Amino acid sequence: MDYKNAGVDIEAGYRSVELMKEYVRETMRPEVLGGLGGFSGAFSMKAFQNMEDPVLLSGTDGCGTKVKLAFLLDKHDTIGIDCVAMCVNDVACAGGEPLFFLDYIACGKNYPEKIAAIVKGVAEGCRQAGAALVGGETAEHPGLMPEDEYDLAGFAVGIADRKNLITGENIKEGDILVGIASSGVHSNGFSLVRRIFEMTRESLDTYYDELGRTLGEALLEPTRIYVRALKAVKEAGIVIKGCSHITGGGFYENIPRMLPEGICANVEKGSFDVPPVFTLLQKKGGVEEEMMYNTYNMGLGMVLAADPQDEDKIMEVLRKAGEVPYVVGKCRAGEKGVILC
Repeated sequence: MDYKNAGVDIEAGYRSVELMKEYVRETMRPEVLGGLGGFSGAFSMKAFQNMEDPVLLSGTDGCGTKVKLAFLLDKHDTIGIDCVAMCVNDVACAGGEPLFFLDYIACGKNYPEKIAAIVKGVAEGCRQAGAALVGGETAEHPGLMPEDEYDLAGFAVGIADRKNLITGENIKEGDILVGIASSGVHSNGFSLVRRIFEMTRESLDTYYDELGRTLGEALLEPTRIYVRALKAVKEAGIVIKGCSHITGGGFYENIPRMLPEGICANVEKGSFDVPPVFTLLQKKGGVEEEMMYNTYNMGLGMVLAADPQDEDKIMEVLRKAGEVPYVVGKCRAGEKGVILC
């Protein structure tokens, strides 16, 4: 009896690391010390020593049950982008610059090519965010997880000068709300998705005219990463007073998180485009509109609060950064919360 017979293939682990090295190298920043394979990732802070009051920011998250679709479609090279996005968008939302990222993959059996495909997606997400992939862990769990399944989680660390933190404390009545378009469902609400649609290869491979592609392609579309867009706004000298990453809990849970007491966000539903995947989900599932906005991003991955005099400039900067922005409402005096009108 040996470890391999017990279900853990160490050689497969070595093979996975070799396959992923080329992807990891593409994410390196000059501050990274050492290479892949050490017991920890080292990152020099020398480049940030001129900050007045440097603050480290962190975020950790996973992809939820979206990984189930990756299993069914046997497509594993984009789910890593989702994992990175869920973490770095939270860091950027607070005004931080993501510096580095670590991933954790738990699997029933280590199939090196599959693990490398997952890490390829993680590396692509890091590249989009400008973060270095400095380490990770692949844990084989025979008997705990089915051999063909895995779970993926990540952890990001970023930095900001305290004076540049986005806290929402200065949001006032009359400030505008700017929404930035999402790429689709992102990585939240998939437990409901899996109740609405039959989770079979045939169902996911079904083409829908309103989607312009198959259901599986629409649902697996990676979460959009907004790091560079928010950085562009900051570099243009525009103050983002508040920022909300629209994740689980949709509008009703996330938008109020950026608001101070005594301010209510009024969001106009007709002011932005709702992607057809949400219309399809609502129709097929018979889901109430309020529940849709309480579960999904409905087409807005980020919502920013800014001074109304910056409206034209912020819209121009976001468009130049490749985003689709909308002015979606205003902040009003009232009980802290959000009203969809």
